[in-house]
Amino acid sequence: MSNHLLHLLKVWFEEKDSAEWVLGTVFQTEGPCYRKAGAMMLFSSNGHQLGMLSGGCLESDLQRHARKVMATGKRCELVYDAQDEDDLTFQLGIGCGGKVHILLQPLSSSNQYLALDKVFLHLSRNQSGHYYQSLTPTGQETAHFIPGSAPSLYLADTHTIGEKIDEGGAVWLKTYLQPPVHLLVCGGGFDARPVCDIAHRLGWRVTLWDPRPANARRDYFMNVDTILREPAGTLANYCNSQNVNAAVVMTHSVSLDSAAIEALNGTRIQYAALLGPVHRKFEVLEAVTLSEERLSYQLAGPAGLKLGAALPEGIALSILSECMAYLNEASAKSLSGIVKE
Repeated sequence: MSNHLLHLLKVWFEEKDSAEWVLGTVFQTEGPCYRKAGAMMLFSSNGHQLGMLSGGCLESDLQRHARKVMATGKRCELVYDAQDEDDLTFQLGIGCGGKVHILLQPLSSSNQYLALDKVFLHLSRNQSGHYYQSLTPTGQETAHFIPGSAPSLYLADTHTIGEKIDEGGAVWLKTYLQPPVHLLVCGGGFDARPVCDIAHRLGWRVTLWDPRPANARRDYFMNVDTILREPAGTLANYCNSQNVNAAVVMTHSVSLDSAAIEALNGTRIQYAALLGPVHRKFEVLEAVTLSEERLSYQLAGPAGLKLGAALPEGIALSILSECMAYLNEASAKSLSGIVKE
């Protein structure tokens, strides 16, 4: 299961009244930490551990503390310091070397589910917004969600890190929440399968479009959320109404590729990858008398990062890596520097 909050809340929502639940939230970090402020996780009395607040280092200990919260009905604040010799993380040699502050809160109908039911409904409708959690102990757990405009542009992960604010005489953690990336894959051939599978594994919503009857068969695309077979002209309305963020155009047909590229122009998508060499990109654009300067989105053609991939799975990874880097405003460079440009 994806660690995106929407997927966690889907499991929780269906069982929210059949067990005791605790919400775990990272509300402050110092130094290198696996997750940043605003990261959330859910624990239940039935043994659920939904999501991660570390790289897997702290979850067992967090489960133990979550059971105490279930028993007392009171919040609990924890600090894990990988540089403190007296701290559990230091003694076990786990963690990234930083300090992480985590808040555990009881989650039930008595505190209006900390507004997570509203968060789930809005995210399910492709609507972003800001989630506010009170960090000031008052005896009553409080949280609220303020939805933004829908649909909205996908923001880089750096813009979703929670921040502390003072408001109404209390301290709050304010976190921007948004739905998963919605990817449109145009072309349902053999090489589209790993693109759809990897995107699904990332937790993205995936729509597959191909008007050809022999392509995009459900038997081969079990992880795709929606399969479209309508004419290319319908894609614009679909992309805007369903808040599509990015597209991969890989029909292996110049006429279908050009029809898709033209249909996506003027929509809210931010990135589109076009499979094939540079000369083919110009051929596709010339077919609909378009230039890159006239496109409303960033067109990647050739598509992907230079990973040296030869097989469909590697090419899919290359394309989706570029897509993720673009949406996250990242350089896609080697963190260690061992890969030279």
